[in-house]
Amino acid sequence: MSVAMSLPIHAPVLIDEVIEGLQPEPGGSFIDCTVGPGGHAAAILERIAPSGRLLGIDADPEALRVSQSKLSSYGEAVTLVNDNFVNLEDISERYQFHPVDGILFDLGVSSLQLDTAERGFSFNLDAPLDMRFGPGQWLTASDVVNTFSEQELAKLIHTYGEERHSRRIARHIVQNRPVATTLGLARLIEQALHASTIRRARIHPATRTFMALRIAVNSELQNLELALKQTINLLRPGGRLAVISYHSLEDRIAKQFMRHAAANCLCPTGTVVCRCGHLPTLKLISRKVIKPTSLEIESNPRSRSAKLRIAERLN
Repeated sequence: MSVAMSLPIHAPVLIDEVIEGLQPEPGGSFIDCTVGPGGHAAAILERIAPSGRLLGIDADPEALRVSQSKLSSYGEAVTLVNDNFVNLEDISERYQFHPVDGILFDLGVSSLQLDTAERGFSFNLDAPLDMRFGPGQWLTASDVVNTFSEQELAKLIHTYGEERHSRRIARHIVQNRPVATTLGLARLIEQALHASTIRRARIHPATRTFMALRIAVNSELQNLELALKQTINLLRPGGRLAVISYHSLEDRIAKQFMRHAAANCLCPTGTVVCRCGHLPTLKLISRKVIKPTSLEIESNPRSRSAKLRIAERLN
């Protein structure tokens, strides 16, 4: 039976594929950069016991409280840190947690965040427009929606949400400001679109705009690029890097980073003699992206857009 099927609160996505890819063994050391409710971390800890260690990082203090309870039986084998993975090297140095055998990023928003109304992540629950992963962050979704210019808002929604109707949505939002709540924003987005467009859509018309706002508020893409670069210095030779993404832009960043690090030469196409001096630091384990099975999607619909990529640190 899949480990994912036995966790009642938040089913960790692609859990069997992650374990197969990271290959945790007794005594190993691992970093879960987005520990969340602790599903992936628990599966790793089971396999590295009794002498293994895991460092769990999360920007969301509420998620850490849940994972702390879930992982309490592992005692001192677990170190949990409330911080952003953009500070990965500093955190690892602070807790003397390097080199490691594996690093995991699960970039999705957890059920804990989506299903907590006051966090403002969901258009299905009415709440103030917040969307911050951590309360210490200064920018909120309300700030973006109510202070950005129409042009800035349209560009953000188009770039991060890949929303083709971004200009129309931004114009309607600006014309009806201030916007106070998630349901209020969702209604404005629906009003901005033609009924025929909404009928043809396979997802809620507010999905892409809400995703774009969340990405902007939390600087998700910029932080991911910076964090991935830091993994090279933390992985021991043979250590594995696993990245689960849920958005084409996140997946593109992970794919380009791994392919760049695995390349033998970065000279322009057609160069006869290599002059770049680039040496590969990673080996691609999964040349093709790994996706959930139909069985997992059926049991956990939120996994449907997940994509997993795995690479191994070279000497």
